[in-house]
Amino acid sequence: MEHLLNPNVKEIEISGIRKFSNLVAQHDNVISLTIGQPDFFTPHHVKAAAKKAIDENATAYTPNAGGLELRQAVQLYMKKKADLNYEAETEIIVTTGASQAIDASLRTILSPGDEVILPGPIYPGYEPIIRMSGAVPVHVDTTTHGFKLTARLIEEALTPKTKCVILPYPSNPTGVTLSEEELKNIAAVLKGRNVFVLSDEIYSELTYDRPHYSIASFLRDQTIVINGLSKSHSMTGWRIGFIFAPKEIAKHILKVHQYSVTCASSISQKAALEAVTNGVDDALIMREQYKKRLDYVYDRLVSMGLDVVKPSGAFYIFPSIKSFGMSSFDFSMALLEDAGVALVPGSSFSKLGEGYVRLSFAYSLDTLREGLDRLEAFILKTRESMQTI
Repeated sequence: MEHLLNPNVKEIEISGIRKFSNLVAQHDNVISLTIGQPDFFTPHHVKAAAKKAIDENATAYTPNAGGLELRQAVQLYMKKKADLNYEAETEIIVTTGASQAIDASLRTILSPGDEVILPGPIYPGYEPIIRMSGAVPVHVDTTTHGFKLTARLIEEALTPKTKCVILPYPSNPTGVTLSEEELKNIAAVLKGRNVFVLSDEIYSELTYDRPHYSIASFLRDQTIVINGLSKSHSMTGWRIGFIFAPKEIAKHILKVHQYSVTCASSISQKAALEAVTNGVDDALIMREQYKKRLDYVYDRLVSMGLDVVKPSGAFYIFPSIKSFGMSSFDFSMALLEDAGVALVPGSSFSKLGEGYVRLSFAYSLDTLREGLDRLEAFILKTRESMQTI
């Protein structure tokens, strides 16, 4: 019966990140620097709010868009954090994580044959949804532009079929962010066109050398903003995301959301309410630690002679391994088998990620130190073997 399945689904592959993680699990004594999972626990006061909600039997359905009290709190949260104004009643949707927010948004705006512009390399979670919608992903090479999808690159990629531009900044896997001026330039190119912007800002609380800016500040009527609490409050398993969109767009996204999940978990929503009210600055402590780790990892990679762009956000770094003459998968497998270190092959982030590997520094300094010591020894050994050939 498999031949009767939706061909768009059959053509989709399991994420390269997960594929490689499954290979890693088959090895012992591995320092894994692969997963974007904060190594902090969910703040105590957030967990306490969830326990209280359970004890008070807050276990019923909420409104499809999320509890109004939470949406009102999120409205204030976004005003404080990003100076964005969205109406709680009509322009904010609480979702089961940012992934479901992306899915509902793209399935609302895309029709078969539409084109979606994405920067490459890019997190692999967008392309399958685009393809399942019958639309066409158009990856734009950013590797010679500091991994930034610039206004000029977008303008060159636009066609009459372009329906959406995805801006996933701060970026997974590169850690790159866009400046206020760069976003203004993109807004100027897209303003007035029949093109949406999907701005995935899940890492917005984790920026290091400049404030986070949202393109919604300059292109509100065409922009759908995706955010959530997974990274900012170390709440990945709670599955709480947010959609912010103009009411005439949000009302249609809500229909897709309603028929796919009904509503986000009521208990998780209570935890989220605590996070965005009494935990507004919970991310600051984590961000300070990530910044220390970033500086350490970047300096170590540079000292190894690797070509690498220093991240300004998120908790990933994306060094080039092109000089070793191996594919990113072969390099990663050799590193895993010879040195017991796991990094994600760059090819997991589209074909434009080939020649790179992703290292997550969402790990303790001790773990990072051991992993980088092993990586350095592997690199020295590999270079020596290359010289003898």
